[in-house]
Amino acid sequence: MALNYPMRERVLVTGGAGFLGSHLCERLLANGHDVLCVDNFFTGTKDNIAHLLANPYFELLRHDVTFPLYLEVDEIYNLACPASPIHYQFDPVQTTKTSVHGAINMLGLAKRVKAKILQASTSEVYGDPTVHPQPEHYWGNVNPIGQRACYDEGKRCAETLFFDYRRQHGLVVKVARIFNTYGPRMHPNDGRVVSNFIMQALENRPITLYGEGTQTRSFCYVDDLIDGLLRLMNSADDLAGPVNLGNPRECTMIELAQAILDLTGSRSVLVHAPLPPDDPQQRRPDIALARERLDWEPRMPLHEGLQTTIAYFEQLLRRRSR
Repeated sequence: MALNYPMRERVLVTGGAGFLGSHLCERLLANGHDVLCVDNFFTGTKDNIAHLLANPYFELLRHDVTFPLYLEVDEIYNLACPASPIHYQFDPVQTTKTSVHGAINMLGLAKRVKAKILQASTSEVYGDPTVHPQPEHYWGNVNPIGQRACYDEGKRCAETLFFDYRRQHGLVVKVARIFNTYGPRMHPNDGRVVSNFIMQALENRPITLYGEGTQTRSFCYVDDLIDGLLRLMNSADDLAGPVNLGNPRECTMIELAQAILDLTGSRSVLVHAPLPPDDPQQRRPDIALARERLDWEPRMPLHEGLQTTIAYFEQLLRRRSR
């Protein structure tokens, strides 16, 4: 007699203990999947996934994706790579290896087990863009030998590998170009602008603006971003991407700093510092493709998302002071 057990999809999330990865693991479990979280804990932390460890459908494996991985899964989300300048410039050679060797190893696994695979790429593939906003068909303006190149070019090479595996091996691939994302579980010392400004404001330290502070970014709340990743993974096989996922609402760094000052009631003052090399002056996604094919766009207003993020960092500081 056949046993009719419901089959859960087995999903691998590399970088699963990181900021985005932990939120993705959480959502996949809520959607009824069996989740394997893989992380080497270079930037990820067990604190991000501690609340998931008791779940019988969640498994944690310490592993570096620059080495092959042999297991059985149905889907792979490849998020493994340090994503903030402080972290990816700490060991630039390892950053490039994580993007390139990591992509090769995960694509090899997907090919062996016939799994669908999604690559978390980045808006950094556009470099300091000369086209604004940035559509997916724009090839970018990247300095291949600059300090940011280990991340920018590593991700560009990973995209190349994904599309070559699709053409050469018929693999079902998805490539998401992720723009600035923020929310709870961001690393407090990752050097990203939202976490920087919030931590400086909460501690009443000067808020550092690089250059004149007129450069722009577009900030997407983490829950919206995760929804986009899930929709892309579950989309028709012909939609390989790349697909921009981000918030098309653009704001200057001064506007962001002022919003955080208002929300925290901080006594911090604004100070200016020189612009880092190759720092993009404008960054805003064209999300027409995501709207059309995924029926996706961000929902969370910036002020509401910042309030939730500030509350997370306040809790973090309270725990530190005990």
